[in-house]
Amino acid sequence: MSEESTTLSRRHALKWLTGTVAAPMALSAAPGETEPAPPAHVARYTMHDPDYTKPATGPWDRVMTPEELKTTTALADLILPKDALGPAASEVGVPEFINEWISAPYETQREDGELVRGGLAWLNTESFRRHEKRFDELTLDQQGDIADDICDLAKAKPDHRIGAAFFAKFRQLCLGGYYTHSSTWKQLGYVGNVSLGGPYPGVPQDVIEKYGLQDVA
Repeated sequence: MSEESTTLSRRHALKWLTGTVAAPMALSAAPGETEPAPPAHVARYTMHDPDYTKPATGPWDRVMTPEELKTTTALADLILPKDALGPAASEVGVPEFINEWISAPYETQREDGELVRGGLAWLNTESFRRHEKRFDELTLDQQGDIADDICDLAKAKPDHRIGAAFFAKFRQLCLGGYYTHSSTWKQLGYVGNVSLGGPYPGVPQDVIEKYGLQDVA
């Protein structure tokens, strides 16, 4: 992500699962020997603590093209723009989040990748049909008009249903990437781990009354 303190991917654990090759089991001891023979192959990767000062690139190549990333950025910022409550989606690395997600070599992510990349192509095709421009080259109003037609799968017209299915998944991924970034937590009312100075003040009175514990000794 964009800040060093949050550069570690939320799926970084997958890096250790996919980027770590289990060492082969030791071979049987050679005749007349009491110690087993060494492994036939040395493990390519080993488990180690991640370096939190460096951006995590993950063990797999990213699949999105530069043009797809431009479209992804435009749509992500349309869904989650910068405002008084927080940064734009692109400012906290949501496009990179989505690119990493759909690039992962797992069945669910592959299926998501087909839907997302196909949807990005549909979006640009629709943009050219209406305005003879790519989606990222449209005005916000023009982008919004297209998004309005695909933001509700249940209400989408038949010729917009492919775009609506894509939009539903894309929006889900946007929210997942956006609200797991520390700079957006306050929008959710979450302040993180904040130390309290002085003696412990106890449970707030409104919480005690909410659970009917005011008479509990």
